[in-house]
Amino acid sequence: MSDYAKGLEGVTANESVLSNVEGLEGRLSYLGYHIDDLVEHCCYEEVVYLLYHRKLPTLSELDAFKKDLASRRAIPQGVIDYLKAAPRDAGPMDVLRTAVSMLGLYDDRAKIGEPDHAANREVATALCAQVGTIVAYFHRARQGLELPPIREDLSEAGHFIYLYTGEEPGEQATRTLDVAYILHADHGMNASTFSARVTVATLSDFYSAITSAIGTLKGPLHGGANEGVIKMLEEIGSVDKVDAYIEDALANKRKIMGIGHRIYKVLDPRAPHLKRMARKLTEELGEPKWVQMSERIAQLMEERKGLNANVDFYSATVYYSLGLPTDLFTPIFAIARTSGWTAQVMEQLEDNRLYRPLTEYVGPQELSPVPAISER
Repeated sequence: MSDYAKGLEGVTANESVLSNVEGLEGRLSYLGYHIDDLVEHCCYEEVVYLLYHRKLPTLSELDAFKKDLASRRAIPQGVIDYLKAAPRDAGPMDVLRTAVSMLGLYDDRAKIGEPDHAANREVATALCAQVGTIVAYFHRARQGLELPPIREDLSEAGHFIYLYTGEEPGEQATRTLDVAYILHADHGMNASTFSARVTVATLSDFYSAITSAIGTLKGPLHGGANEGVIKMLEEIGSVDKVDAYIEDALANKRKIMGIGHRIYKVLDPRAPHLKRMARKLTEELGEPKWVQMSERIAQLMEERKGLNANVDFYSATVYYSLGLPTDLFTPIFAIARTSGWTAQVMEQLEDNRLYRPLTEYVGPQELSPVPAISER
């Protein structure tokens, strides 16, 4: 039996200029710009422009791109009708997956065959703008609330908060979500990005690729991990119970959500930014126990197992502090990652080759005759 890489671990499947995930060093960069610098100096729209155009925008280019994004936020009435009719207890990721697939029904550019790169850029931009509308509209629809009209005078983060709450977005909340969007925009060949690239590599359409990515992100071993963090914190209940909970979990070999990473062998470079925002938010809200519990869990896991917190660990506390329900954590991840998915899909189509890995067959080696059905 020959060697193979289970889960394709360590296998290089393609080349990309978009994001560089340096696991041993704990570094993440987009197009050669460190994530720390992007968070400090840029807004999310600048990062999307960077991923699409492979350069940071000038002031005039950024202004034009923001207007372009804002002009594409509206979704077809048929998709709105679906969001209103979907079961109110449906999972938001399931609704998002289906709604994005539906968008393709209303777009003549969603065709199978050789790609039109100019049309794909338009579809990518529209998807980046529309995914947030879908998530916010479904959340309001399932509560029986009116759907606010689309606006074009707010940032992507601010517009989502406006649609979600029906109120003017606060400056602190908008900046917090904007940073979270930047940190989640792209991350190498993760499972959902791989899924999107595999789908579009068949020359299927753009919407099918992003639908594949959303379905992949939904899983608790990928984007769904942040929901598990808050459930764990709620189960623990208070800071004084953290030590006993962790001891019991380690003794019984239960996974601690948000700890450890498949690629990063040191601290996830996105985690400190979210940790800082979580501290600030909880201080303002007067309920610091969530971040205190998180910090104690992270300390114990580093001491006991040599494992560090990942991006999910603190993003959960940030979203929770913003008043977002747990089942919207992963959809918000999807809103941000749509920029990376769409950029990766466009990159795949620039020099496309169908993904066709091999399988190591381990079944019977000797061929057997097929007996008559009466003799089986």
